[in-house]
Amino acid sequence: MTLKSPKLMEARRAAGILESALRGHTGDLTLADASARSGLPLRDAESGLHLLVSEYRGHLKATTEGELLFRFPHGFTKPWQTRTRLERALGAVLRGAAGVARFLVRAWIAIVLIAYVVIFLGILIAQMFARSNSDSREGSGFSGSFVGYLLFRVVFDAIFWTFHPFSPFVWTAGSSWSSSQDHRGAFGQRRRKDETPFYEKVNRFFFGPTPAPRDPLEHEKLILAEIRAQRGRIGLADVMRVTGLPRDQADPLMARLMLDYDGTVDVSEEGGLVYRFEAIRRTAADAWSPAPAPVWGRREELPPLTGNSGGVNALIVALNGFNLVMSLYALGAHLTIDNLGLLARGVPMSELPDAGTAVALGVVPLVFSLALFALPLGRALLRPLKRRRIGRQNARRAVLRAILSRVGARGRAPITEAELARAWQDAAGEAPSSEEITREVVALGGDVDLEAGEGIRYRFPELETEAKALEAEREAASEEEARPGKVIFSSDV
Repeated sequence: MTLKSPKLMEARRAAGILESALRGHTGDLTLADASARSGLPLRDAESGLHLLVSEYRGHLKATTEGELLFRFPHGFTKPWQTRTRLERALGAVLRGAAGVARFLVRAWIAIVLIAYVVIFLGILIAQMFARSNSDSREGSGFSGSFVGYLLFRVVFDAIFWTFHPFSPFVWTAGSSWSSSQDHRGAFGQRRRKDETPFYEKVNRFFFGPTPAPRDPLEHEKLILAEIRAQRGRIGLADVMRVTGLPRDQADPLMARLMLDYDGTVDVSEEGGLVYRFEAIRRTAADAWSPAPAPVWGRREELPPLTGNSGGVNALIVALNGFNLVMSLYALGAHLTIDNLGLLARGVPMSELPDAGTAVALGVVPLVFSLALFALPLGRALLRPLKRRRIGRQNARRAVLRAILSRVGARGRAPITEAELARAWQDAAGEAPSSEEITREVVALGGDVDLEAGEGIRYRFPELETEAKALEAEREAASEEEARPGKVIFSSDV
């Protein structure tokens, strides 16, 4: 396999990743410390650290081992800089404009939904005006108009103060109305108020809950933590244990990490592969890094369909259903923009011309409402497939646990197919096929143990020789590899 030459990351981008990963850190840190916490290759971590030292007036220390220690006494702040009132005001305006833009992008569905509700309510009220004026244009017209206007303002204000994102009131399923103040239950215990904006609940109803952002360097960070916890020596089994990656993905990943973190690979007499990363062990911390939890301890769960309460979902269905019905009514009544103007001037519905297609009040809201109903329905229909996929992922992790717990430097007991099938079923909730078990065993380098008794039993010779080689390498690893050495120069003195 031909390895590509490493590509250098831009120093400014590396500094940004380091700034996020090291935020809150106090004390000295080595290049390996920064690399392990951020997941960056050593070369990129080094360029980013030097840029941060220059920008935030950090300090450097040199040790007898030639190691550089980095310290940021002010953190990632610049207290020596002062800002004028004009700069602060301009910054506040820019932040406010950016906030409004982000809100409009995230809330446009809720805005359109509520806007059409208000428009259609206004049309109904306008019809009431027209009917009242046609019955009595002299005496009751003013009274009817005044009552209709009052009703419109009450409905509009109720919708505005209930749903707009900056309102001090929120609608919850447990109670009709609740202010932004704390509520207490019957026994004086404080109840948690749902502070999710209404537009976010609308988005969750149609598109599902927003998944938590995934760190693109998550696997690298887990592997680096495992390397430091295992004295700089790991194997593919360790990589699979902490990341859950299959063997065919873990192997090329380790080849790339050897370039990024000055690693080497050793082969024992029995053929066991050991990846050595001595440089990444250097640390300024007094305590050693703990090993990351195995991947099977992080069970994947099927996210809820909407993440909202039943009352909120019912309200959204009612609002969208109202728009759907009113759009059909607008199409049948030919409520074009011109006819809407006539209706606003008091012309009765029976006298409106039957000409034109109501696009703005008919076609657009109809398509919009149908599409919004189709989104959660489609997600609900695909939900069993997603549940099955997540179940298989948890099942593969359970099989990996069953295998790695039996493979060790000393213990080489074969594992039966029935044990693997039981582990799969416990995690996925359904029995696996023989082909699924065979596929997982082959992916981990397993072979059928022909010397075993009844039933199918598997052995994993590559993992067994790797575990034996790793045990010998870790016992021989020197603790001095992790020590940065005695400080002989410091820039803060």
